[in-house]
Amino acid sequence: MSDKTLTRMDLSEAVFRNVGLSRNESATLVESVLQHISDSLVQGETVKISSFGTFSVRDKGPRVGRNPKTGEEVPISPRRVISFRPSHIMKDRVARGNAG
Repeated sequence: MSDKTLTRMDLSEAVFRNVGLSRNESATLVESVLQHISDSLVQGETVKISSFGTFSVRDKGPRVGRNPKTGEEVPISPRRVISFRPSHIMKDRVARGNAG
């Protein structure tokens, strides 16, 4: 596996090279798409990107956790979390990449 991380800058550079927009326009487009996804998740909407996957928000209830160092029980507050479920196409693509 690679230690490389894909960044916003990498995405906007890819848009610049493949779509033909200027670097500024490419960065603005990437920011706009990411902002729209974020805003939708904040509103509790599900974001489904065909052939990629589905982002959703779910509520987790309160529970009791444990401090791994001390073993002391610690209450964990209820919270909203983002989950991602990759599409079958994405799962298959990643699996083929790992095959060799």
